[in-house]
Amino acid sequence: MKQVIVTAVAAAVLGLALPAFAQNIAVVNGKPVPKARLDALAAQIAKTGRQIPPEAQGQLREEVISREVFMQEAQRRGLDATDDYKQQLELARQAILIRELFVDFAKANPISDADVTAEYNKFVAANGGKEYRARHILVEDEASARAIIAQLKRGGKFEDIAKAKSRDKASSVNGGDLDWASPANFVPEFSGAMVKLAKGQVSAEPVKSEHGWHVIRVDDVREAQLPKLEEVKPQIVQQMQQQKLGQFQEELRAKARVE
Repeated sequence: MKQVIVTAVAAAVLGLALPAFAQNIAVVNGKPVPKARLDALAAQIAKTGRQIPPEAQGQLREEVISREVFMQEAQRRGLDATDDYKQQLELARQAILIRELFVDFAKANPISDADVTAEYNKFVAANGGKEYRARHILVEDEASARAIIAQLKRGGKFEDIAKAKSRDKASSVNGGDLDWASPANFVPEFSGAMVKLAKGQVSAEPVKSEHGWHVIRVDDVREAQLPKLEEVKPQIVQQMQQQKLGQFQEELRAKARVE
């Protein structure tokens, strides 16, 4: 023990390199297991967002050692020489390399704050304006819709009729309520008729769409309630990154010579 300590001190003083075992976490069946493997596994786990507490370092070391033991046994059995192994290895190599390509592209083509703001402004322009709290009763034919309008004029309650007769089961349980929505959320025939109605007004004529015949009532109107830029910025960045990556992929495919 004294000799080992003396040797280590001497190496440090003289600036000599320490023996190779200093860079290994273990030696399994005579084969060194480099610390670089432990670092690589820790980095891989860190990429997933998981934290590795100091007390888990020992478990991580045991995991690396176990992998070496199992890998040696697989090699002893010749499994690394099989066609199936080679095919899987090639597929894994491709997946890793492609992932690195996409990561490299994302780093070289970041989404700027100006890009995000411009995209948000497009969203606001497309979804701004008025929002409507509307109800509807959907029936199969025009005659049924006209009969419902007549029933409403005689004092029938819209919500009760919707529950009893509307084919739109998703809204009928709530008395035909469609919640707050932009006109763009509906088919053109429906939204076109809806925006002409004042608050509390029922459509005087049945409205035909691809879904059937509608009787519409507008309960309220307000300015569109849109999320603030800060609230949706992560989603915008992700969407724009995906769009850029998709364009990059299409450009590579277009330039490739495939015979």
